Amino acid sequence: MAKAKTIYSCTECGGQVLKWQGQCPHCQAWNTLVEAVAEAAPSANRFGLAAEAGKLQRLAEVEAREASRIATGIEEFDRVLGGGLVAGGVVLLGGDPGIGKSTLLLQSLAEVGRGRKVLYVTGEESSQQVALRARRLGVDAGHVHILPEINLEKIQAVISSEKPDVAVIDSIQTLYSGQLQSAPGSVAQVRECAAQLTRLAKSAATTIVLVGHVTKEGALAGPRVLEHMVDTVLYFEGDTHSSFRLIRAFKNRYGAVNELGVFAMTEKGLKGVSNPSALFLSQHDSEVAGSCVMVTQEGTRPMLVEIQALVDEAHAPNPRRLSVGLEQNRLALLLAVLHRHAGIACYDQDVFVNAVGGVRITEPAADLAVLMAIVSSLKNRPLPPKLVVFGEIGLAGEVRPVQRGQERLREAAKLGFTQALIPHANRPRQAIAGLEVIPVRRVEEAVIKVRELVSS
Repeated sequence: MAKAKTIYSCTECGGQVLKWQGQCPHCQAWNTLVEAVAEAAPSANRFGLAAEAGKLQRLAEVEAREASRIATGIEEFDRVLGGGLVAGGVVLLGGDPGIGKSTLLLQSLAEVGRGRKVLYVTGEESSQQVALRARRLGVDAGHVHILPEINLEKIQAVISSEKPDVAVIDSIQTLYSGQLQSAPGSVAQVRECAAQLTRLAKSAATTIVLVGHVTKEGALAGPRVLEHMVDTVLYFEGDTHSSFRLIRAFKNRYGAVNELGVFAMTEKGLKGVSNPSALFLSQHDSEVAGSCVMVTQEGTRPMLVEIQALVDEAHAPNPRRLSVGLEQNRLALLLAVLHRHAGIACYDQDVFVNAVGGVRITEPAADLAVLMAIVSSLKNRPLPPKLVVFGEIGLAGEVRPVQRGQERLREAAKLGFTQALIPHANRPRQAIAGLEVIPVRRVEEAVIKVRELVSS
């Protein structure tokens, strides 16, 4: 019997090499090559016939229609999806183990199953385990069809014959195709199973939701091409020790990216949080130094988040710079700008910055709020409790405008804030009732304005 030939595939780009090496020659990623069995190449057309040419069509002649949505019954989940599931769309949902992926999808299928045909394909759990979870959550699973199977061909046959409106595959790493010799979860199996299911979803107009495992770095396991195949990529975020969960859309062909859904984990499953700003604002009995409230924009939703800073005298030659929920390198940049243009030095201080509630802020609109929190902690002077701050900081010390400034100000006014320190270019054309807008152009001007507010 001939020995099976092995190759090494890159988990990032899917490139293949004959021998293992530390760095992938295709994408230059380190330690991403994994061993797999080489698959036989497909046989060529033995008759040598040319493929039939496709039909050309002018783009202006194509009838563009809005895709109909399938409501999941969970408002926060629909928000992240862009309004609901789309017929024929493929959604990839990733997250840490035990964070609530299967719970959320089982709740959604129970709601969708009231008026549509749904299918739950479980490859990690038995039917009894899923039934126990449904009973524990108290969901009405009488309309949910379940299929405990990991063979791709059998799953395709069931979907083709039953034609469900929504099918959940839990998870894509457990499936295997009989056409390939490699084990389930390998690069070749994940890529082939995802490609076949995506093709089936488009042809059968069935919405397919794929559950994906994540690596220890937090990225989706399997080849990176997996994210390119699907229409929507969602990530579960949040600490498993906390009762709050966040779902962020990193890719969405049918909606906005970076949209955020906020959930609370209860005994009856995940419940949507309609006012997430209340989660990310601490309730202090008295005014405290080092706390500043900012308005961040997550997709189409403005949210208020509290930024906390602690500046303390360093007891080591190298002062520490620690940032939680914010970019680490940007903190060092902001401290340099604060020293150069506002004359406030922190070179002999340990600086710790945290975004309350476990939220992760990626936009630069938090720059001004971070600096104001640092100044407040350094001087040990609390900021006004009803002050909200946002703005981007440049290396030249200028305060740059951010997108959707009007919506941020309206959200702050709606939640009872009375003062707003914002970039001069974001000042509203019309006054907002109950909100005093303080526009600034430079960092030093912002520091002076805050000192005046604190002393008044």
